[in-house]
Amino acid sequence: MARNGVGSWRRRPSDQCGGSHSSTCDSEEVHVLAVDDNLVDKKVIERLFKIFSCKVTAVDSGIRALEFLGLDEEKKAGNLNGSKVDLIITDYCMPGMTGYELLKKIKESSALRDIPVVIMSSESVLGRIDRCMEEGAEDFIGKPVKLSDVKRLKDFMTAPSVSSSKPVIEESHRHLCSRDL
Repeated sequence: MARNGVGSWRRRPSDQCGGSHSSTCDSEEVHVLAVDDNLVDKKVIERLFKIFSCKVTAVDSGIRALEFLGLDEEKKAGNLNGSKVDLIITDYCMPGMTGYELLKKIKESSALRDIPVVIMSSESVLGRIDRCMEEGAEDFIGKPVKLSDVKRLKDFMTAPSVSSSKPVIEESHRHLCSRDL
């Protein structure tokens, strides 16, 4: 169970890298797009992913994330920066555009829908969690993000066929809101 009573729902990748302790299955650098309006949380995410030798691009809003991905109002799809993104991790509560709205826009894009999206929140609102998972989020984790969360997310960064996986509730997270704060 994550801190603050927020559990973790996650989709289990159909092909994992096994017990490898390296950051990826191959020599390619994994690129993570981190979206959070809180500077401290954004820095924590950056440092944790860099432990696993990931390239991290951090932006402060859903709108900036869409611009980075090339999916803003003027453009329909395609990364303007020419670098592929392997994982998007976004805060749920942000001004201007929520993480849920960002998730929906990404999953509606034929060019971007296969990128795994992980939602983070410091609040354990079951309806919010359900909505994000139904919309295609790969995981919903509690904030602040911990090293153990990033280790678990490594599966999404290295799995070749995440979109075909089935949602799985991990045994340790069956009672999302039952933990004392």
